[in-house]
Amino acid sequence: MGKHKAIAALGAGMMAAGLLTACGSSSGITINVYYSPEDNFQTVVDNCNAKAAGRYQIVYNKLQRGADDQRQQMVRRLAAGDTGMDILGLDVTWVPEFAEAGWIEEWTGANKAAAEDGVLPGPLETATWDGKLYAATKNTNVQLLWYDDRITPEPPKTWDQMMAEAHQLKTQGKPGNILFTGAQYEGLVVIYNTIVDSVGGHILSDDGKSVVMDAGAVKALDILKQVTSTGITDPSLTNSKEDDVRHAFENGNGAFELNWPFVYASYAEDKPNDASHFKWTTYPAASPGEPAKTTIGGFNLAVSSYSQHKPEAFDAALCLRSKESQKFSAVKDGVPPTIESIYTDDTPIDPSKPVDASDNPSMATAYPMRDTILTALKTAAVRPLTPAYQNLSTVISKVLSPPSKIDPQATANDLRDKLSDALQSKGVIP
Repeated sequence: MGKHKAIAALGAGMMAAGLLTACGSSSGITINVYYSPEDNFQTVVDNCNAKAAGRYQIVYNKLQRGADDQRQQMVRRLAAGDTGMDILGLDVTWVPEFAEAGWIEEWTGANKAAAEDGVLPGPLETATWDGKLYAATKNTNVQLLWYDDRITPEPPKTWDQMMAEAHQLKTQGKPGNILFTGAQYEGLVVIYNTIVDSVGGHILSDDGKSVVMDAGAVKALDILKQVTSTGITDPSLTNSKEDDVRHAFENGNGAFELNWPFVYASYAEDKPNDASHFKWTTYPAASPGEPAKTTIGGFNLAVSSYSQHKPEAFDAALCLRSKESQKFSAVKDGVPPTIESIYTDDTPIDPSKPVDASDNPSMATAYPMRDTILTALKTAAVRPLTPAYQNLSTVISKVLSPPSKIDPQATANDLRDKLSDALQSKGVIP
């Protein structure tokens, strides 16, 4: 999952929600949205409340920081038929699970048309299940290759080139490590899925109902084995998550960083004197001549089947992920839009104010890597779409850890057996 900036504990969020609820609306309708902590999302909510003009009042209920905790809270409440949840902020891997369980409403008619308008194909695929739209895309995310142009003036184009350059840099006594999320969690699954898709392989069938683990999936295991067993990864690889990778690169412990775009703002803040040398490009290709298919992250907005105000909830969700809202969130919180036209929109977020990059930023001033992100999104991969994804992710991360111990064919056979068992799970993991 792509990283959000957390700004408050759940208790503080609930207190704020209570105050907002007290304000109410002229209709008396409250629309509760449950969504991940994001610095400026309350401003998006406030703007949508102003547009609603009293028809309803949206209340932002901040979920916990951790994805597993977010999912667990919503699963438990929905399983109990909780009517107090109207709009659900779902990680891109959760839509099939929630749809199959009957917890979220299908988007149809004008709502569906509005939710699909201008959305990039990859993000839109994450909002669908069984040929139906079950959510509106709020934001997407995609990893890039980050590097210091003083160490590597020209970034590698393929995994083979990157590994060769890493070895060469290390023999020269320079930082040469390839830094990525190698801990036993979803970050390792993302890396593996990206390599699988980039070589044209498959973990599951297209309908998500059976395990494939074809030759491409085996080749991806071989690449993961090579990069982690030849001395070109950080010694702390098996404990590394997104922030650990970011810190390792900032501390000079690597030449190449595979990570989400949040690292740009962090680097600029932590190392302002070096920021001009912090560069980015698309992910290295796993097959020469073929662009990488980088696994996307992000969030979608779904309407709960137990909501007592569904028409208003659909309307509110469309506003919260509208073009205006997505652009604001991209510029202020660094979450990439799902609507393609936003990437070429250079108007500032408030056209009524003077153009000032520090006070009234635009995509051009606040999001310099936007073109690279858009390029990556156009060839993006999605994680296997299945209601049992939580099971599959747990199995994959466990079998692949530590990646240096991978035996490509034997590991593929192990994955095939364990994933087949995981797909047979009929219930939802709490």
